[in-house]
Amino acid sequence: MNTCPGGPWRLSLNAGLMKKTVRQTISPIDGSVYTEFEIASASDIDAALERAARAQQRWKHTSIGERAAICRRAVDSMVARADQLALELTWQMGRPIVHSPLEIRRGFAERAQYMIDIADQALAEIQPDAKPGFRRFIRREAIGAVLVLAPWNYPYLASVNAVIPALMAGNSVILKVSQQTPLVATRYAEGFAEAGLPDGVFQYLQADHDDVSAMIADRRTAFVAFTGSVEGGCAVQRAAARQFAATNLELGGKDPAYVRPDAPLAATVANLVDGAFFNAGQSCCAVERIYVHRDIYDRFVDGFVAVTREYRLGNPLQIETTLGPMVRTSAADLVRAHIADAVAKGARALIGPSEFPEDRPGTPYLAPQVLAGVDHRMQVMTEETFGPVVGLMPVAGDDAAVELMNDSRYGLTASIWTSDAEAAIRIGDRIDTGTWFMNRCDYLDPALAWTGVKDSGRGCSLSRLGYEALTRPKSFHMKLEL
Repeated sequence: MNTCPGGPWRLSLNAGLMKKTVRQTISPIDGSVYTEFEIASASDIDAALERAARAQQRWKHTSIGERAAICRRAVDSMVARADQLALELTWQMGRPIVHSPLEIRRGFAERAQYMIDIADQALAEIQPDAKPGFRRFIRREAIGAVLVLAPWNYPYLASVNAVIPALMAGNSVILKVSQQTPLVATRYAEGFAEAGLPDGVFQYLQADHDDVSAMIADRRTAFVAFTGSVEGGCAVQRAAARQFAATNLELGGKDPAYVRPDAPLAATVANLVDGAFFNAGQSCCAVERIYVHRDIYDRFVDGFVAVTREYRLGNPLQIETTLGPMVRTSAADLVRAHIADAVAKGARALIGPSEFPEDRPGTPYLAPQVLAGVDHRMQVMTEETFGPVVGLMPVAGDDAAVELMNDSRYGLTASIWTSDAEAAIRIGDRIDTGTWFMNRCDYLDPALAWTGVKDSGRGCSLSRLGYEALTRPKSFHMKLEL
C-alpha cells in the first residue's frame, strides 16, 4: 500500500484527446520566428515514459563496451555537424557565430568522451577485503529512466553532463530542452539514431510546466537532472518529493573573483573580462563580481575597461561580432535595472552609451558595462544578473575578500588570481563554493565534480562521482558453505 500522500503515481491520461499545441521559437537576432515545435499531450508523455521504462530493462543488460561504442558514434555524428548545430544555436539564442561551434567541438565533445572513457572503472564492482568462506561485492545498478531538463544558455553542455553518463550507466533518457533551443534535442535524437541506439532508450519532448511536474512525480521517472533557476529547482524538488525521485540540481550563481597584488595583471584582466562577458554573461558560472586588492585596484580597473572596449556588439551572424544580443528583451531589461539600481546607489558606470552605438533600449542588444564604486547594498553585487555587467570593488586583503565572497546566497564557482598556489589553497578552504579556481574561471573540467552549495544547487554531475547518483548500490553477500 502506498503510504506517501500524493505519490508515487502514474500520469493521468485526461488530456489524451486534446488538440496539439504548437509553439514558436523567436530569434533574439531579429525577432523572427526561427522554428516551431509541438507541445506533448498527456498521452504522448505517458507513452514516452512507458517506452523509456521498457527500453531501459533491455538496455541495462547491454555491455558497457557496447554502450560506449554507440555513445561514441552519436557524439562523433554530432561533432561532425558542429557548424550546422552552431548556426542553429546562434539563431535560437543569439551567441556570436565565432563562439557557437566551441560548445560542440570543445566542451560537449570533451565531457562526453571523458565520461565514456571512465565508465568501466566508475561502474566496476566494489570488492571489500576478502573474508574466508564468503564472497562479497557491491554492484552499481542502473536506476531506470532519467529525465534531463536542460537550459537555453548552454544547451549542449548542460545536457551532456547527464545524457551520456545516464546512458553509459544503463539508464534510459528523456530529454526536455528549453523552448528557446528546441532543435538541440532533435540533433541528439538524430545522432543516437545514426549510432544505432535501440528505440526508446533516448527520447525527447516539449512540455509545459504542469506536465513536466507530472513527469517528475510519475513513478516511472527514477532521476531528474535539472539546470535552471532557483525557483525552478524548488519546483522540481517539490514534484520529486511525491515519489522520492532523486535529483541533481544546478541552479543560480553570483560567482566572485579575488585578485591579489601578486597576480600577473595583464593575463588576469584578459581572463576575467572573458569570464564576465562571454556569451553576454549568460552563464551560471560567469564572473559577476570582482574584488581587487587596493594596491593594484586602479591599474586593474583601467586595464579591465580597456579590454572591455575591444568587444564588438552586433548581429551575431557577422564574424566580427564578439558580443551578441541577450536571449530576449526582458533579460536585457533585468540587467539594465540592476545597473540603474547600482548607479542610483552611488556606483559609477565606466562604459559610456556612445561607446557601443549598437546598444538599443527596448531590444535584447545590450552593451557590456563595468561598474566601480559598488558595494553589497546593490543588486548587481548580490543577486544573479546573468548578463554583461560586472562590479569591481577594492579590498584591503585576503580576510576582507573572503568575507565578501562568502556574502552571497550562491556558491557555484569562485576564483583567485595569484602567483602563490599555497595561499590559493589556504584561502579556498575558507570559501563557500562548489569549485575553486586559481588563475582561471568559467570552465568545467569533466574530471572534477560539478556541484554547488547554498542556492547554487544540490547533487553532483561529471567525474567518477557523477556516476554514483545515476546508479544504485546492490550488495551481494554470499556464504559459500552452510
